[in-house]
Amino acid sequence: MSRAPKRKVGSSKRSDKEGSYSPELGKTIQRLRKAYNLSLGELSEQSGVAKSIISQIERNETNPTLATVWRLSQALDTTIDQVLMSEETANIIEKNGVAAIPKLTSEDGLCTLAIIGWLNTVDWVQWYDFKAGVGGVLDSDPHPKGSVENLSVLAGELEVWVDGEVQTVKQGETLRYRGDLPHKITNIGDVPAHATMVNLVKSTVMA
Repeated sequence: MSRAPKRKVGSSKRSDKEGSYSPELGKTIQRLRKAYNLSLGELSEQSGVAKSIISQIERNETNPTLATVWRLSQALDTTIDQVLMSEETANIIEKNGVAAIPKLTSEDGLCTLAIIGWLNTVDWVQWYDFKAGVGGVLDSDPHPKGSVENLSVLAGELEVWVDGEVQTVKQGETLRYRGDLPHKITNIGDVPAHATMVNLVKSTVMA
């Protein structure tokens, strides 16, 4: 998937004192980072937080300052409240407003991927809402070996290229293909396209 757009990190108006956070903080940071397909180095560049510190946070080996948590939440396009939410305080039924749903944008700016799946399961299943303007192209790097991507078209017509093989998918159709190979989705219709995309990570179906 396309990377999260780089953003400038402003100065925090919050206290820079050490906090005492739930062990879930590190897991949440790691899940968000993986959902955006960001490496530790890329998240470090976007947030201004040292790569070594992010690694320690994800492994729960350090207690970050509130300012550090704020910078990471800004770089990951979420809020401090969402990052600090622990499983003990989370509700069974979770409601996310539009502003709380992370979004990825293609390099041409014509495609968006809204991460609507549960971030707790991002290591094995990733669920996106995909929209593409006319001519929009989403060019993706291979996912982990064995991954299978499922694309269900709700409106429009899409062309899917997977390592040299091409298939067309129209409204009401679903295409499953190997996500562990280079792949590309193009809106070849004359109207905006809309689809849901579910990536099964490390699936044994087509390994």
